[in-house]
This record gives sequence, structure tokens and C-alpha cells, in this order.
Amino acid sequence: MRIRPAIPDDLLVLQDIERAAGAPFRDLGMAAIADDEPPALDVLDRFRRAGRAWVARDADDHPVAYLICEPVDGALHIEQVSVHPDAARRGLGRALLAHAADHAHEQGLTALTLTTFTEVPWNAPYYARLGFRALAEAELTAGLRRIRAHEAELGLDRWPRVCMRRDWPETG
Repeated sequence: MRIRPAIPDDLLVLQDIERAAGAPFRDLGMAAIADDEPPALDVLDRFRRAGRAWVARDADDHPVAYLICEPVDGALHIEQVSVHPDAARRGLGRALLAHAADHAHEQGLTALTLTTFTEVPWNAPYYARLGFRALAEAELTAGLRRIRAHEAELGLDRWPRVCMRRDWPETG
């Protein structure tokens, strides 16, 4: 498995990955999430042009997973990480998150943050196993509050959600 920056030719494939990755939500009674449209091509391209879109690719260089992110209040916020179900359970999401963490650390950012569903096994419980911790309401930065407000406007709060953060280990 290799990770590389997304290229323009990847963007339609990223939308396909997102659609496929959303399908399992239907089995949890979250059809609205399963049917949600992926990020628009111009949105994906904005992340790509900013150098904050990476793909995990198969041996034929076809993307099978992707991650997009942006700095928010001194941390790198994971906007989306998706793995095609055909490539699931191979460590691709973990590898993309590690790549993002390396990038964030190099940029002088203090942590990774994300928002996710609390009761979806491959969401909050998965991120907790990777060292993320749920943030209490009082710990939310202004940027995370804006992100959560936007998610609420989109109707994502129909299911329990949480902001999570993974700080870098202390080095002496």
C-alpha cells in the first residue's frame, strides 16, 4: 500500500470511494448518510491544490482510500477519511491518518482533530483505538464549534456525534 498526493484524475474516483464507503451506514439505519452525496469535485480539488488530499492506492496505482484535511485552530482537522469497502480492514485508514499526522507535525500543528459518529463501530470506537479522545464541550475551539454547527445544519446530529483529538506524545 502506498500513499501519494491526490491528482486531478483521482477526483471522480474519490467520489466513488465515498459513495461505496457510505453504503454500510444503511445497515445501521442511517440511510441519509448512505445516500449523502460525496464532496463536490471543486471541493475535492480545493483540498488537492492546497496539498491536503492524499490517496492510498493499490498495486495498479488506483486510489482505494483517501483523506482530506485542513488546519483548524492550530491542529490538522480531518475533514474526511474514507476507504472503499473492497479494501477495508487492511490498515489503509490508519496509514492515511499516520500520514496526515506526520504532515501536521512537520507543519508545526499540535494535534489531529475530527468529528464523527459515536455509535458507529468504524467511527468513534475505531478512532479511540488509534489514540483519539473525545472532547468535552468546554474543550471545543472556536473552529470546532463552527464545524459542529455546520454539521448540525446538515442534519448530522440526528445521530450522536463527537469531536475527537489526538495530541502528539510529549518528547523530552
